[in-house]
Amino acid sequence: MTSAMLGTSTSAVEVTNISRHGFWVLLNDEELFLPFSEFPWFRDMAIGKILHVEQPSLDHLYWPELDVDLSVESIRHPEHFPLVSRAGT
Repeated sequence: MTSAMLGTSTSAVEVTNISRHGFWVLLNDEELFLPFSEFPWFRDMAIGKILHVEQPSLDHLYWPELDVDLSVESIRHPEHFPLVSRAGT
């Protein structure tokens, strides 16, 4: 009998760097940049809240302390996903 929990994601997601222009997320072996100009929800947030990111599914990142959900595809191709919120603008 194994002690692994069913339904628990084993995918690794980590914020690796934050600059005044945005931040980088390492998702498995891919590094993605989230510029604050495209993702304004993060611009004025505390670093600790940005660092706390989860990956509930393969194409879904979630920042629980900020209540921000993003599709990984929207990070790769933000031009295909018009902003719904104008927070921080």
